[in-house]
Amino acid sequence: MSKALIAMSGGVDSSVSAALMLRAGYECIGATMKLYSREDTGDRSGKTCCSLDDVEDARAVAYKLGMLHYVFNFQEDFSEQVIARFVDTYENGGTPNPCIECNRYLKFERLYQRAKVLGCDKIVTGHYARIEQRGDGRWLLKKARNTAKDQSYVLYFLNQEQLSATCFPLGEFESKDEIRRIAEEYGFVNAHKGDSQDICFVPDGDYVGFIERHTGKTYPPGNYCDLEGNVLGQHKGVIGYTIGQRKGLGIALGQPMYVCGKCAETNTVYLGENKDLFSREVTARSINLIPFDRIEKPMRLCAKIRYNQKEQPCTVVQTDEDTLKITFDEPQRAIARGQAVVLYDGDIVAGGGTII
Repeated sequence: MSKALIAMSGGVDSSVSAALMLRAGYECIGATMKLYSREDTGDRSGKTCCSLDDVEDARAVAYKLGMLHYVFNFQEDFSEQVIARFVDTYENGGTPNPCIECNRYLKFERLYQRAKVLGCDKIVTGHYARIEQRGDGRWLLKKARNTAKDQSYVLYFLNQEQLSATCFPLGEFESKDEIRRIAEEYGFVNAHKGDSQDICFVPDGDYVGFIERHTGKTYPPGNYCDLEGNVLGQHKGVIGYTIGQRKGLGIALGQPMYVCGKCAETNTVYLGENKDLFSREVTARSINLIPFDRIEKPMRLCAKIRYNQKEQPCTVVQTDEDTLKITFDEPQRAIARGQAVVLYDGDIVAGGGTII
């Protein structure tokens, strides 16, 4: 009998994924990752994953399904691979994507390694995406049937070994209501539990406060400048601003102004008009390509520069082993360094990388 390790967050999606794998004839083991403590985040609301309630919900579902359930303490790995990268990206003027790093380094690296130790053939998560094997044996990552819930954007980094050993049972479902109905049929305690929101370790949304607590630093004021370098006023610390931001600038200039750029070295935030936020070109590094090993010649694809964006037509050129140059047909608004650009060929994920 094939054996699967189910990443169980305590939510309804991973719980139903476990039930579906059991239905498919797998021997299943549940695993919940302990990634940080609430004391680390300053959270007292409980509105985040990795809480004691989430662990108990996952354990209750595993018990109901007759599965073994483990809690793995990955706090040190999470601190090094996710939180440290999050802080470093902000300190260097970028905009991080911690959910991608968590998937990359925790779920599909540390948990994947643990699955192999436990003798599991598959690692299973509640992500909304699909995996298929092409006729030539190559594995493909595809968008979920439920396009409103599709999470392929945060999975573009998966390699052939990982794809071959991963299952996304929810990818074929067309609505979340179907998932909840299955959870109700099984009598799961979390059948109507809400989806987790925002950055799990910054549940109050105050990422500046989190970074200051985490580093013990205060980030000094500096100059707002226009795009010609003229000083317009003072900002409150360069980490507190994101590309495209308009509200909360604390400066009146007689017309709407937006954050168009940041320079950590000079502690400068650059402001401009809305039109100044648009650009057609993106360069990405730390790339991963899925249906092929390399882009040999300019290729027509679609791409998205943020999770909730509809993919846009573009031309992609691979300029060296680890760099892509992407030229969009139409200018894109607020392209932010540190975010992922993900490439699509129809519903197939062609790959992606980190915007530099």
